[in-house]
Amino acid sequence: MKKLGYSVFAVVVCVWALVVPITAQCDSEGDVGFVCGPISPEDLYASPNSPWVIVSSMIDGGNLYTVDTRDYSSSVLFPTAASSPQLDTDIYGRCPGPVTREFRPHGINLREGASGLHTLYVVGHGARESVEVFEVDARVETPTATWVGCVIAPDGTGLNSVAVLPDGGFVATNFQRPEGELWEWQPASGWTSVPGSMTNGPNGVEASPDGQWLFIGGWGTQSLIRISRGRIPVEVDSVDVGFHVDNVRFAPDGSLLAAGHIGPTPDSIFSCFQERQCDGVGSSVARVNALTLAVEDLVIGYPPSDTFILGTVALEVGEELWVGGIGGGDRILRLPAATLPR
Repeated sequence: MKKLGYSVFAVVVCVWALVVPITAQCDSEGDVGFVCGPISPEDLYASPNSPWVIVSSMIDGGNLYTVDTRDYSSSVLFPTAASSPQLDTDIYGRCPGPVTREFRPHGINLREGASGLHTLYVVGHGARESVEVFEVDARVETPTATWVGCVIAPDGTGLNSVAVLPDGGFVATNFQRPEGELWEWQPASGWTSVPGSMTNGPNGVEASPDGQWLFIGGWGTQSLIRISRGRIPVEVDSVDVGFHVDNVRFAPDGSLLAAGHIGPTPDSIFSCFQERQCDGVGSSVARVNALTLAVEDLVIGYPPSDTFILGTVALEVGEELWVGGIGGGDRILRLPAATLPR
């Protein structure tokens, strides 16, 4: 692996952020607890075999955070004054260089490595439409992220979510209405569109560990869509979940957690997000069996408030269900185990 450092980057990011823990300041409301700190925590990913959850936020230029599940404090993971990019020219030789201004991270996914050293893929919307790549070291007391490369998005696409593939590549959703699709990127061949993936508003995405199946959050179709990868003909199945699916995450038992929102019309969702006009709008989470596509409702229509607006992602953390969201809310929901029927 050939890496090229950028000393000038340290000067640019020194004004962005220091790694200072943000102590949780919000009290529980009944059975519902919170993680405070990140604003609009749009996507969450649990770092394996560690107490850390990685969070993305597009607010104010954008940050990645880590949340400590032991005390619910959070710290900026990227960008920080200590960040020093190391471009991996072997894999990302076509990347024009590190992001040096607005980052605006969106969907995230982790290629889990050995002994706490992982690769993080982040959809970025700031100065460029891209997937930004980081080496995350979770072996230290507070995790660190080193930028190692980028992949510029295909022309005309607006990426949303990303999922890793076992062969070194990844897939990303092109969120378009009425018709968007999945794109696959491989180091040797670059971008190719994924056969059979065309749908209305593809949002979240996950890939099975063996890479043979892809799971799409159908925002426009209010469904979870499963498509085969590498099979001819392509196999496509879907199941209605009753809400606009945003992100999709695997649970520890191999099921999928689909999170999103519901309203009287699709436009009502955008009115809630943009103008805080949220009549009839709520956030929902469902568990979907990856094999049978059986659906189990976990959260139905959680109402918006001044501090939590629209749910976008769900993650099992211990005996809790964590739900991130957008719209300017300042917390992650921590719902008790009673909301996790089996």
